[in-house]
Parts: sequence; C-alpha cells; structure tokens
Amino acid sequence: MFDPREKVALFIDGANLYSTAKAIGFDIDYKRLLKEFQSQGYLLRAYYYTALVEEQEYSSIRPLIDWLDYNGYKVITKPVKEFVDSTGRRKIKGNMDIELAVDAMQMVDHVDHIVLFSGDGDFRSLVEALQRKGRKVSVVSTLQTQPPMIADDLRRQADHFIELASLMQRVGRDPGDRPQQRNDDDDLDDDY
Repeated sequence: MFDPREKVALFIDGANLYSTAKAIGFDIDYKRLLKEFQSQGYLLRAYYYTALVEEQEYSSIRPLIDWLDYNGYKVITKPVKEFVDSTGRRKIKGNMDIELAVDAMQMVDHVDHIVLFSGDGDFRSLVEALQRKGRKVSVVSTLQTQPPMIADDLRRQADHFIELASLMQRVGRDPGDRPQQRNDDDDLDDDY
C-alpha cells in the first residue's frame, strides 16, 4: 500500500479521529502515530485540524494542541461559532472541512500519497480531486461500529481504506499510560 519512496502527508480531522478511536475503545498515541507513518515513507507533513472554544478559561484539548504543535504536527485551529437554532437552542459549530480541503489541494503537487484521517462523506469530492491530480489517497476510519464511522462513498472513493482498529497495536496508547479519569472527564495528559 505504501512505497518507501513516496512523499506522504497526513491530514487529520481531529474531532473525527477522536470520536472514531473512542468508539472502538482506544486512545491515540500521537508520537507513535507519527512514527508509524514515518516508517511507511517520507513523511513530509502531518496536519491536525480542530476547532476551539476561545472564551473558555481552560479547554481540555489545549494540552494536546500544544503538544502536537511542538512535536512534529502542523496544527490548524479556528474558533467555534455559536448560534441559536430554529428551536431556540444554543448550538456550537466547529467544522474544519474547508481548511483541510484547501490545504490538501495546496499540498497536492508536493506529495505522492495523502492519508486522510476522517470518515466524513463530505471529503469524497476532495479525495476524487486529489486522485485526478495523480495522487494516491488512503482513508483511515472504522467499519467496526454500528453504524460504521466512515461514509460508504468515501471508503469506495479512496485508493486504500485503513481500518483504524488494525493500527491499534502500533498507534494506540498503552493502557498503563492512560491518565486517571478526573471528575470533569478530562482524560488528556502531557504525553500524547
């Protein structure tokens, strides 16, 4: 699936990867994730996309973002948007799809293989556009949940589908390294 001569770029939909890993019962060790893909080819870039609530004094994702930023990942964030829906309920929205798609299209001429960590069907058109530019695209998600975390049309469009559960032994955090749960369900620590 990977050729060691390939220049590879990772595009990680942070919220989607977090939900997928949690649904199949493990935590991602981002240091091991980077090493795994560095061993597959020449890892040119690893992008991580997430939206942040800016007004919060403390955000549980902030330590992860800071760690990623200092340890080989290019982190792209934007503030979530708050709005009131038609029923009067307060909602927040933090979609990073456009940022990820624009960056992937800008990077396409510099890489041979793009690895997308997301099951979001909205990315099918992006995958098709990258393929038209002659690039190989692998998508990482899971079929092991009910319903599957990956959209069927995205899985079919990808050159390769990588089942996240198959990477668990190589990129999962060791259970002994998992931090103790706190009352606020903040399960992040300083070693990602």
